[in-house]
Amino acid sequence: MKLSRSLTLALSLAFAQTTLAEAVKDREGAVRNDRAKMEHDARWIYNDVEQGFTEAAKSGKPLLVVLRCVPCLACMGMDAAVLASDELSPLLDQFVCVRLINANAIDLQLFQFDYDLSFSTLVFNADRTIYGRYGSWQHQKDSQDTSLETYTSALQRALELHRAYPGNKASLTGKQGGPTPFRTPVDIPKLAERYGRELDWKGNVVKSCVHCHQIGDAFRAVYHEANKPVPLEFIYPMPAPETLGMTLTATNTLRIDQVAPNSAAARAGLQPGDLIETFNNQPLISVADAAWVLHRSPATGTLPLTLRRNGEPVSLSITLEPDWRYKTDISRRVGAWSLRGMATGGLVLEDLDDTARSERGLDTQSLALWVKGLGQYGPHGLAKRAGFQKDDVLIEINGIKNRLPESELLGRLLSDPKGKHPLPITLLRNKKRLALTLPIATEQ
Repeated sequence: MKLSRSLTLALSLAFAQTTLAEAVKDREGAVRNDRAKMEHDARWIYNDVEQGFTEAAKSGKPLLVVLRCVPCLACMGMDAAVLASDELSPLLDQFVCVRLINANAIDLQLFQFDYDLSFSTLVFNADRTIYGRYGSWQHQKDSQDTSLETYTSALQRALELHRAYPGNKASLTGKQGGPTPFRTPVDIPKLAERYGRELDWKGNVVKSCVHCHQIGDAFRAVYHEANKPVPLEFIYPMPAPETLGMTLTATNTLRIDQVAPNSAAARAGLQPGDLIETFNNQPLISVADAAWVLHRSPATGTLPLTLRRNGEPVSLSITLEPDWRYKTDISRRVGAWSLRGMATGGLVLEDLDDTARSERGLDTQSLALWVKGLGQYGPHGLAKRAGFQKDDVLIEINGIKNRLPESELLGRLLSDPKGKHPLPITLLRNKKRLALTLPIATEQ
């Protein structure tokens, strides 16, 4: 008996909730099983982007490339839904679809997206013009989330752009990737030491695979090991719209759900219910497109928006205030781990709330970062070896005394034009002041 796609999805998710969490511990098996299932799939071209561009040119369809880290639990439910959903199937039929499971040899001038996500999608014209990007932190946080509303709307918007192409090509200029110092990930020194262009299917395939998040780590290491400031776009990649004070809805990622008081979004006049159509003159298909605009934005300036408010067109501009990028929350990104090794020797820090500050006799305006945890090995064990302990509270770091969260501290330290240097730190331990010095790791 042949199962419907919906039933297949239901069964696969039931399996996921019981045993797949254990199965993903077998990373090697997960990758090999994915290949066995998908290599000859009728819809999905497996791990071959160039074949996808060739088929897109022949068919006249846009090219949809899904990048999926198979061993990673995050986005597992969404990945299963995309592969098996009956409702999505007619929409996918309008694309040439490629499933890409490793990043070893991707063209970094073409594939510029949020490398910290385990499931991302880019949509191209056959001539390699990018229509848009998709990536969901909502699904990343909940591995069992199978909702496809935002994905469906993103693909529908991409098809609208494709139907209007090439008449709209000028409006897509800002969506295209820019020059990079390395053509592929395996050209970056940290990755070139360990990886080749091809996966080692005859050996340990997982150990031969470059994961997307390693790209950001490797770029940062190039600057850090050369004793140069790390560019802010590598510390705070693809900033969320919340950085400017606007929260978009979970079901329609271009509709504003909340506007934070006294934020850049509030000062621009944005309101809940507004539907964003273009941002910095770029047509959007998803929140990842909005993040891309911010990723490529300057330190200061204004960004125009066009939107719909109660069905009527509205044009506004949002002002980027000095140091806006430092307000990006990166504490839960996978890339934060490497940043902690570079900047704070593996300390995991959390800003104390006002109640905890009061209990320690600290005011609400000064630095008070609680040591939530410490790394154990290599550069991530540096703070522990230097004498730092869990539950210490850092109240001064390299002259920084004002209140700020861990995310901003990492950026301030790593973008310091003075480069690497030992950090003098004052802390509270059991309400007693101590002075320690944090050496700087020599390697990552």
